[in-house]
Amino acid sequence: DLPNLTMADWEVNVNWVDYPPGRVGAAHRHPGFTLTYVLQGAVVAKITGQEERTYTTGQMFMEPPGSVHEVSRNASQTEPARLLALNFAKKGLPPTTPA
Repeated sequence: DLPNLTMADWEVNVNWVDYPPGRVGAAHRHPGFTLTYVLQGAVVAKITGQEERTYTTGQMFMEPPGSVHEVSRNASQTEPARLLALNFAKKGLPPTTPA
């Protein structure tokens, strides 16, 4: 489910996130919410309030407002992974900050 938000003065930033084999990302948060689609490979993610899960090509997950992306890693030690991240937040805020 998407959060119930008024999105006046919001914007969306879209980028890819490359995960070389074995990459482990640092815990981070976004000021709004993020929709993430797995373009290639498999990634392991744990978002505040959710169980750790492996997402594979064609699957997606959401990071609700105020949550922390606690676990973020490539599920493979030999194959790369790539994500498409859509960060929705109020204009002018940084899309990502360390947790």
